[in-house]
Amino acid sequence: MRVRFRRGDTLWAYSRIFQVPLPLILDSNALDPVNIAVGQEVEIPGYIVTGYTVKAGDTLWQLARQQGLPVDALLLLNPNVIPDRLAVGSQLNIPLRVTWFIVDTIKPYDSAALQSDLNRLAEVYPFIRRRNIGASVLGKPIPELRIGRGAVTVHMNGSFHANEWITTAILVRFLNHYALSLVNGTPIRGLDMRQFYDVVTLSMVPMVNPDGVDLVIRGLPEQEPWRSRVLEWNGGSTDFSGWKANIRGVDLNDQFPALWDREAARNPKEPGPRDYPGTGPLTEPEAVAMAELTRSGDFARVLAFHTQGEEIYWGFQNLEPPESEVIVNEFARVSGYTPVRTIESYAGYKDWFIQDWRRPGFTIELGRGVNPLPLSQYGEIYERALGILLASLYM
Repeated sequence: MRVRFRRGDTLWAYSRIFQVPLPLILDSNALDPVNIAVGQEVEIPGYIVTGYTVKAGDTLWQLARQQGLPVDALLLLNPNVIPDRLAVGSQLNIPLRVTWFIVDTIKPYDSAALQSDLNRLAEVYPFIRRRNIGASVLGKPIPELRIGRGAVTVHMNGSFHANEWITTAILVRFLNHYALSLVNGTPIRGLDMRQFYDVVTLSMVPMVNPDGVDLVIRGLPEQEPWRSRVLEWNGGSTDFSGWKANIRGVDLNDQFPALWDREAARNPKEPGPRDYPGTGPLTEPEAVAMAELTRSGDFARVLAFHTQGEEIYWGFQNLEPPESEVIVNEFARVSGYTPVRTIESYAGYKDWFIQDWRRPGFTIELGRGVNPLPLSQYGEIYERALGILLASLYM
């Protein structure tokens, strides 16, 4: 929601008028707070504007009281209104505080759904910072979201594997949940989320593999040669529910320089639906984008969300720091998932992170069953993942 700055206004006053923490207003606006020009637009997070037709007997005081706001909030959105001369039938802009989830993530969650929901979140919560860290083979953007202003940066990602797209839906719901809690001061599981905002910066890449996700959900792409190639690699079948790879048939979670040769030696030698590691590490644009983000991100820890198995993998070649065990035990406590230190697997994103940074990295396998997991599991998956998502901010 935008208001126009008036002579004598301050962002601190807006914080009081709209009952929104000042840091969220500051981070929603690329403004010098002491040199704001009269008439300049200022974003107020956590509100939308609704229209109202004035009826006989209406007063600004009554309308403001109904919204739980001071009269000045209505005057900011209706600068040409004379308070004691409301004309019956005239239109007013009414600020409506958002107290609900503004995006619906319980649906087949392809790259178009992601972009639409991120647009909506950015509109209502402009303190969420958004940028594209790269593009897929087919040129689809790979967005990263950041929320918070803390020195400790925690990174999480989803949909490295195409048929694990429900992880994206879970992460975007948490982003909405976190922003909603910050603006309204409503705790999540008893935790005041505002305490984390100044301490932790959350980095999130909800969908690493947009081409693959769209293939699983929407079917064959229009573009050649990819349409013909993926059909051939999939044995002629148009059922791509078993597809994990990107559109070039490369498994993006086998693309990192962490004993890549070992993974390549035991995996398929040609492109296909799953497990082909490519001709070398970091050949695919999606993996390169994640590597470049990680190299520049100074992440304190990373969480890669996958499905399925209700397990948390937390080690790699005994290179993980001692704190990893403490953290994974808390993740297990709040989720009921089983910690697994090592398995015979290499070249994964968290493997590479542990190897090169010696910091905690986790692969979290959400849910149980056959991928892609059905949306009927969504509620249970979110509730169990929520404990891990919250713990990643306070551990």
